[in-house]
Amino acid sequence: MCFALAEERAFFPGDHVMGWSTTVVSPPDGDMNAYMASLQALTTRDDLVYYPTHGAPIGGPHDALARNPQDFVRTLIAHRRDREDQILARLKAGDTTIGEMVAVMYADVDKRLHPAAAHSVFSHLIAMAADGRVISDGPPSPGGRYRSP
Repeated sequence: MCFALAEERAFFPGDHVMGWSTTVVSPPDGDMNAYMASLQALTTRDDLVYYPTHGAPIGGPHDALARNPQDFVRTLIAHRRDREDQILARLKAGDTTIGEMVAVMYADVDKRLHPAAAHSVFSHLIAMAADGRVISDGPPSPGGRYRSP
């Protein structure tokens, strides 16, 4: 749940939008298509400041980086689209499992964070399989195999 204080044009996104990191979208509770749609909806709001549960305010007088909340959300959307492009590139390179993809895509990230990264990649794969950009051998699963159509 997110809340807004209309009088202040302030938005409280919880962990939906964080000031320091992207949100881990982890199936079965997390749905990448729903998450992306909800981010897109935020770009049409006129909030001046976000107060996330984690991280500094985004926008407003207390944002040391002077960020615009809607532009910040657009960067999150672009980041997710870049992730999808990376997944497609890994499939084209011959990777078929989430583990293979994560090892390359997150090579510069502490390996202790790879399990969380695998959850996000899995969520992307579910969404991409649903719209036909990826084919899975059976229902999408963390241990499944994936390929380009």
